[in-house]
Amino acid sequence: MFVATLEGIFKYGDLPENYNPYVQFKATIEKRDVQDDDELAILKITGTDSYHVLFLDAYDSIAEIQQELKDADAKINHTTLKIIGGHL
Repeated sequence: MFVATLEGIFKYGDLPENYNPYVQFKATIEKRDVQDDDELAILKITGTDSYHVLFLDAYDSIAEIQQELKDADAKINHTTLKIIGGHL
């Protein structure tokens, strides 16, 4: 199982360009039209070159995020869990 650590929480309009392909991929999967004021978390999946994107308004609890990551064979680290919890 991989560990997901927080790279940052951004408004889409302020997102560093290198994360954009990951955000667009997740938006396509979720059939979501991304807006500049959408708040999202970028998680680095350790041991890989990939990132996991969380559109924070799509979740009602940390448990939902943990389940999504579990389905992707990843576990969120404790510090990241606390920070994201403060943004839900």
